[in-house]
Amino acid sequence: MNILTNQYEMIKRTRESLFQMCETMSPAAYSQTIDALGGESIRNLHVHVSDCYRIWLGVRGLGRTIPKLKPEFIRDVKEMRALFEKTDLLVDEFLHHFKDNWDADIQASWMSETAELSELWLFTHCTTHEFHHRGQITKIARLLGTIPPKMNLSKIK
Repeated sequence: MNILTNQYEMIKRTRESLFQMCETMSPAAYSQTIDALGGESIRNLHVHVSDCYRIWLGVRGLGRTIPKLKPEFIRDVKEMRALFEKTDLLVDEFLHHFKDNWDADIQASWMSETAELSELWLFTHCTTHEFHHRGQITKIARLLGTIPPKMNLSKIK
């Protein structure tokens, strides 16, 4: 049993509660930008989170060519769920690929420089990044009149 796979399962279950909240919102509210939060929307932040996994794990970790996503191509939560299903497959592949070698360093471009990063760092960066934006998503929901559910990390079933 891989501890990081279990950790990601908890993250996916926690994300599910956020998706369920978003499904109570209209598509217009889901994609409404909020000036007070840098002109971001819940949809845009969800796409940004998916892109983080796709770019850091897929491109930098697995050496894939993966285009950056455009938020406007995602119309609603159903399409976002489909995007994250593909993202989850990529994360599963990454976790399987590096399951016995988390300390190896790879050269990754980052902020116009090259950094030596471990696969464990890449995974940790993506998961903490998701939780950071989850807080912003719940803030936007509150500003739009939707009360988010408890956002604690889900427990392992």
